[in-house]
Amino acid sequence: MKSLYLYFLCILISVQMNSSAQNIKNKGNYTYLVREEKGDLNNDGKMDRITVKMDLTDETRPLRFQVFLSQPNGKLTLAVSSTKVIEPQYPVEKQGKPNGYQIPSFFIEKGILRMWSEIEGGNITYDFKYNNGNFELIKVKKFTHDETKGYIDEYTIFTETEFNLISGLRTETDDRSDSGGILSKRKKIVLIRPLPKLQDFKFSDKKIY
Repeated sequence: MKSLYLYFLCILISVQMNSSAQNIKNKGNYTYLVREEKGDLNNDGKMDRITVKMDLTDETRPLRFQVFLSQPNGKLTLAVSSTKVIEPQYPVEKQGKPNGYQIPSFFIEKGILRMWSEIEGGNITYDFKYNNGNFELIKVKKFTHDETKGYIDEYTIFTETEFNLISGLRTETDDRSDSGGILSKRKKIVLIRPLPKLQDFKFSDKKIY
């Protein structure tokens, strides 16, 4: 009877250890600092902090983005933490190959949290503003290019997209690289309510804008 008890006790301990190991694995080991930026995000006159850290123990090299906000006592409190904002350097679907893009850059300018990312054929910039405890997406600016062969010379068409999420105005402007002027300009109203929040943001959202 005693040996049977010890047998079940060993099984229980084994299950608990496996569960704890799984929880640690899920949390990740984000120890390598890749990006850091400081500035006032919540307009309290104190420095807030942004960090991007990589998990070097995971072969996909995932990245964790975090925002720390200053408190009246001078300490920093974690406000946002996400592993979805930035694509892993070696996505599973690419089977060991890099994603082909630089790790996004972050800036704090006049209370705006700005994220600049490379995309296929260009780049995209997101502006987030702190409001009622959340960082809301208020503006998106995107540049893309399309190499096109004209009748005489080769030129590139650049498309600039500006999307003001507060007003809903989305403007697309096509321009030529050979100073041929604006080819076309398109405007439309796209209302997104409520405004997207940083904690819900995913790197794949670039396809939406």
